[in-house]
Amino acid sequence: MGHALATEGGFCTGSARVIDHQRLSSSGYVFSASLPPYLASAAITAIDILEQNPDLTSKLKENIGILWKGLSDIRGLSIASNPESPIVFLVLEKSTGSVKSDLQLLEDIADRALKQESIFVMASKRSTLDKCPLPVGIRLFVSTAHSEFDLLKACESLKRVAAAML
Repeated sequence: MGHALATEGGFCTGSARVIDHQRLSSSGYVFSASLPPYLASAAITAIDILEQNPDLTSKLKENIGILWKGLSDIRGLSIASNPESPIVFLVLEKSTGSVKSDLQLLEDIADRALKQESIFVMASKRSTLDKCPLPVGIRLFVSTAHSEFDLLKACESLKRVAAAML
């Protein structure tokens, strides 16, 4: 639920038999802390909104497609995320040779995009807690609130910044 419904974690619901099976068959840490009620309420509200406005998912898919198309030919960067995800992840096509240098370059691109183009993107850092080393990159988040103009402007701005810096 954390990324899908703007809450955090998850919870188990169902018949007593299903819940007992889940509780007994799952790792102990899964049930070490319960989901706070306000986050469960936020998830329910998110589901209610989606049920009342089925066009939201269509609009989101449309916006994801616009962003993907606009970023697919950005020089020096490539898309490394799922084409159906509203989180678009850009990685360097060619590494500088070190993760630290790659991250610095991506942070410089993000800073320049904000200062010169008023486009807010984030360079993602690796965590020491990651079990597998993930690449560093730039994350963009698309929503139904973005207009086609917003998305195309973001794409063109990132293309300009990438062309100047890569």
